[in-house]
Amino acid sequence: MKHLKTVTEGMPVPAARPPAPVHKDASMERQKEMLAGYFGELGRTSETGRKVAYSFVPGNLTELMQAFDVLPVYPEINALQSAMRQKSGDYIREAERLGHSEDVCSYVKCDIGMLTKGNIGPTGDVLPRPDLLLLSYTGCFTFMKWFELLQKEYGCPVVMLHVPYCSDGKPSEGMRKYVAHQLRKEVIPTFERVTGVRFDPERLRQCLQRAARAEDDLVWVLESAKNVPSPIDAYFGGVYYVGPIFTAFRGSEACVDYYRLLRGEVQGRLDRKEGPITPDGTLAKERFRLVVEGPPNWTHFRDFWRIFHDEGAVIVASTYTKVGGLYDRGFRHDTEEDPVLALADYCLGCYTNLSLPQRIDLIADYVRDYHADGYIFNSIKSCNSFSAGQLVMMRELEKRTGIGGGFVETDLVDPRYYSHANVKNRIESYLGVLGQKRSAPPMEAR
Repeated sequence: MKHLKTVTEGMPVPAARPPAPVHKDASMERQKEMLAGYFGELGRTSETGRKVAYSFVPGNLTELMQAFDVLPVYPEINALQSAMRQKSGDYIREAERLGHSEDVCSYVKCDIGMLTKGNIGPTGDVLPRPDLLLLSYTGCFTFMKWFELLQKEYGCPVVMLHVPYCSDGKPSEGMRKYVAHQLRKEVIPTFERVTGVRFDPERLRQCLQRAARAEDDLVWVLESAKNVPSPIDAYFGGVYYVGPIFTAFRGSEACVDYYRLLRGEVQGRLDRKEGPITPDGTLAKERFRLVVEGPPNWTHFRDFWRIFHDEGAVIVASTYTKVGGLYDRGFRHDTEEDPVLALADYCLGCYTNLSLPQRIDLIADYVRDYHADGYIFNSIKSCNSFSAGQLVMMRELEKRTGIGGGFVETDLVDPRYYSHANVKNRIESYLGVLGQKRSAPPMEAR
């Protein structure tokens, strides 16, 4: 992919086929309504006086923001939504004209370009300026530089929550206390100053209790993919499933209601022995079960998805749907003890804060527990946080599982680094190999 930009810059990338109407379940419609209401609230902040904090998805403190009645805005979510609306390419080129390197995270460039062009959100309304920049540092150094740029633009207060890297595979008690100390002495007092509201631990506890209820249902949905056939796609479909809990809604009653509805829908598909919903309707036959590592490509999301479901390939587990919390590994926002410590535990356990050995363990477990036929790495050109070390991970996984992996290269939101023909060829070739191995007779019979 090194020379792909030179070849394709300024040229339209052909879709696999003309887009068809997207099938939507009631839960997707509910999520659409939730997001419309949320962006509507953001658009009315000048009238309502509600404060706004910009933050990031990994290790976010949504419940704490709710306890102060603060509305969150997530710049990387803005970037991926821009990409799905085919606007990110122009934003990225604008940022590069301002001097940002081609190698800078495309989320950052998309956000900066969007800012310079009016900061228009997905509903067509201008996003409000932040009253606070809340930097929860969980494994991605780019976040720090990103917020330096935003602070220069907005001139508002910045508070940083530094989350230690868990190099030994498990957070120590000292790490927990370190993060909790920052929350008590720096983050919470900053919220009090910005909002004029006194911190209420009981209100935070109630938000955490609602979060835990929603997390239970989300885990049930994700683990339904252990069934054959899987009733869900845990990567492409999974990004919709995790949307409310990863962003502005975790800790709200609306979030609890959404996951209750989603769980009921998935249970219905299980009862009917149906496959997952795809952009072209229900998948008729499951031929391959895969695990995917890395974020999806957002600029050609439906075309990327179609490559898989045209081949009957279902993603039964993915690492990207864990960037906002490893709930399926047992974490819940525990409300039996100090709620501030519960926030610390959450931040320490995000996927982007895991070491490479931990990530390898997680994927190997997914391959085994979800009865996967194989696994694919989507290496993101501009995301070192995900892509650094992926080839080492793949080689180790081949040793552990006895299964070779597939490898494709795209980008988050830069359309210049998505070659549909190349990605399609690699995935179909990989699935072809899996199919041949499945049909080949055992060695002793040859």
